[in-house]
Amino acid sequence: MNSEEEFYDAETGLESDDSCEVSFKDAPVYEGKQTSNGRVPSENGVWERRTTLPAPMFSRNDFSIWGFLKKCIGMELSKITMPVVFNEPLSFLQRITEYMEHAYLIHKACTMSDSIERMQLVAAFAVSAVASQWDRTGKPFNPLLGETYELTREDESYRLISEQVSHHPPISAFFAESLSQDFVFHGSIYPKLKFWGKSVEAEPKGTMTLELSKHKEAYTWTNPMCCVHNVILGKLWIEQYGTVEIVNHSTGDKCVLNFKPCGMFGKELHRVEGHIQDKNKKKRRVIYGKWTECLYTIEPKVYEANKKAEKKNGDTKKHKQVRPLTALCICSKEQNTGGAVDADEMPDVQETVTMIPGSTLQWRIAPRPAHSAQMYNFTSFAMTLNELEPGMEGVIAPTDCRLRPDIRAMENGDIDTASQEKERLEEKQRAARRERAKDGEDWSTRWFHQGVNPYTGTSDWVYTGGYFDRKYSDLPDIY
Repeated sequence: MNSEEEFYDAETGLESDDSCEVSFKDAPVYEGKQTSNGRVPSENGVWERRTTLPAPMFSRNDFSIWGFLKKCIGMELSKITMPVVFNEPLSFLQRITEYMEHAYLIHKACTMSDSIERMQLVAAFAVSAVASQWDRTGKPFNPLLGETYELTREDESYRLISEQVSHHPPISAFFAESLSQDFVFHGSIYPKLKFWGKSVEAEPKGTMTLELSKHKEAYTWTNPMCCVHNVILGKLWIEQYGTVEIVNHSTGDKCVLNFKPCGMFGKELHRVEGHIQDKNKKKRRVIYGKWTECLYTIEPKVYEANKKAEKKNGDTKKHKQVRPLTALCICSKEQNTGGAVDADEMPDVQETVTMIPGSTLQWRIAPRPAHSAQMYNFTSFAMTLNELEPGMEGVIAPTDCRLRPDIRAMENGDIDTASQEKERLEEKQRAARRERAKDGEDWSTRWFHQGVNPYTGTSDWVYTGGYFDRKYSDLPDIY
């Protein structure tokens, strides 16, 4: 392993110091106006977030994807310099921030007195966290080592900070907390990507941890697998699959969610099914729906009775309009390195989720903007993530990805500049790594340190604290 691929063990940059934390109520004042996170109120006192990007996405039709990717079959994509045409104008740190789009589910869970009702909402939050990936086929920019991102949403009553804590392997750590101290949500993610001829498979290694302060509860889970089909030929499409287990470490309750692969005829595409069981393993609620649409819960006896009735009456819909797929939809690890590559035909999307009488709706996806398809299929929430609001520059950390020039250029529709800046930043990162190696220095993280998750006992990255103290003078020059 050469120096370019070495994993530098990250060390604590700052020791935890509660005295340097500041309250959101202590937001700085600029020119006589109260601001939070650099936001300056508009004339009516309300900052209106943008609803579109500065420029629409560009066409990828003139780029030979196969010419590049055929050299990468079976390789881990995090170690390959990818052309900018694969990207969307967001850093991966901003992409994981989209877990918070449906933060209202956590707030609602905090108000519930029953642990099973809380688990239902936590399960809905876990499903909603991957909903933004629907039709999002662009790859987020790999964060530079030391890159950060912060987000404050006073309307949703939370703040979040994330940091790229390792480059090889790429690890992103994040920490979100309620402004009213109702919850803490944190984790570290190591997205392992592999190319398998016709598809890209993403394994989101890392543990999500949600703590509900009022109830003294902690939940942990991992996200499902994700596969992007037809990266070479045909229409790009995404499926999520795998089993997600959410554990309440305080009560012993568990939720088991099965993200179903689409299957030979596509009838299971996007479907999620599972159940909640108590500490005695008694099944308390059944969960069903689609991660692209909505999620319901229902009493197990009612659910089973409905299934028996369906079976007795016979399935009147045999999916007559669906043609068989050329291959199973789960990412096949084909080793085809030459010749034509057939597309994995995207199954026809079946009818929306049919609500079983007696069900309770836990979550429904928010509609996307009408122009979303021209804007990298972003949600309304994603549209706002790279916005550099008035007064923000000079307040946020200089390592914040809103200040990253390649992402900014791509967002503005300047692909040539985006490509040049991406190459420059990557070379600057390599040069800094060589310099540290020559001097015998290890990389030190600033806002997170490597530790142990207290609930799972596994390795995790723990928030050190101090970010919102706004003391950024000793941060590295990464841009």
